[in-house]
Amino acid sequence: MFFLYNISIFLYTLGIKVFSIVNEKARLWVNGRKDIFAQMEEALKGEHEKKKIAWFHCASLGEFEQGRPVIEAFRKQMPDHRIFLTFFSPSGYEIRKNYSGADYIFYLPPDLPGRAVKFVRILSPDIVFFIKYEYWYNYLSILKRRGIPTYMVSAIFRSSQPFFQWYGFWFRKQLNNLTWFFVQDEDSAKLLNAIGIGQVSVSGDTRFDRVSVIAQQNGSVEFIEGFCKNSMIFLCGSTWPDDEKILLPFIRENKARLKFIIAPHEVNKERIEGLMSLLGSDGLRYSDMKERVNPEASILVIDSIGLLASLYRYAFLAFVGGGFGVGIHNILEPAAFGVPVIFGPNYGRFREARELINKGGAVSINGIENLRSTFTRLIEIPDERDRCSGICLKYVASHKGATEHILKQIKISEEKA
Repeated sequence: MFFLYNISIFLYTLGIKVFSIVNEKARLWVNGRKDIFAQMEEALKGEHEKKKIAWFHCASLGEFEQGRPVIEAFRKQMPDHRIFLTFFSPSGYEIRKNYSGADYIFYLPPDLPGRAVKFVRILSPDIVFFIKYEYWYNYLSILKRRGIPTYMVSAIFRSSQPFFQWYGFWFRKQLNNLTWFFVQDEDSAKLLNAIGIGQVSVSGDTRFDRVSVIAQQNGSVEFIEGFCKNSMIFLCGSTWPDDEKILLPFIRENKARLKFIIAPHEVNKERIEGLMSLLGSDGLRYSDMKERVNPEASILVIDSIGLLASLYRYAFLAFVGGGFGVGIHNILEPAAFGVPVIFGPNYGRFREARELINKGGAVSINGIENLRSTFTRLIEIPDERDRCSGICLKYVASHKGATEHILKQIKISEEKA
């Protein structure tokens, strides 16, 4: 199995290199890893004599936002450490490569034995944090052999994962390489305990801490307030074309009484141009607002990454995309601002979605008729929107504290070491 794993990583890496000839994202993935070891050695020259190294790894932007509260709290609590942050995906690295909360930011080299050994040797971390999902066998094995404490933060497990299947012996071995698991819920802890993994505690989800911080910030977004002024805003976040098949007819029906902000999940040129062609003259790109302010525009398309979480502060209602595809995106961002949330039917894997639906702060729809009726209820029934808003705010507030739990245990472990 070890041989098959390494072959699959090699073929994956080779495939991305070939694909990079025609794909910009793949090209960033490849170019970002060129000469990475030389760059690391130059950046870290003499640093190990000055301070310890804390390595945080995030797959992409979503995992970074989930891990960010821990990074920033760790920096305050452990000022004797340098923060070394890595990303697997360009959608994380390219957006956060100038993040001031880390001392060094790099791509993670592919998990091949030689590269993993060289990376860990150069970095020589004193403590390691992987966020949520990342189980790179060679890296974790090397860290275990070197006795480096390695933590999985905001992990979540489901019985359908390979770790818990009859054929999952080799996958379960990976879990034994972790020093400790901070999991989001009791179900995850029980699944781990059932296969003999005892180094686990239920800390909750650090996303609640992150979205709470964003909601408390005075984070107005340039040019947006002028567009939103004196209007009710229906914000459609992280949308895919399948979501927009439902949304666009609704938007056309209501553009005279509402303004809409659409933030697609992907913002490449082809995706944005395709969406703009569907919207016609009613649409305005965010990137055009500097040169062209159109007071008549009723639909604003966000063609930049990194703004969405702060935009929810302007919303009267929010639709979060992904639910007509493989699964919904982050509904906690609008909920933290007290914005009632609507999403498609594929939400079953997300506990926060199930719980907010049960409490009455969120609604799942399966088509435009559901969307129309939900909108009518929240607009026309007195205080209904405010009731849903209060539920969302209370729900987020009641689930904060994961970061504090994690850092408290880390501090105890560091003091014992």
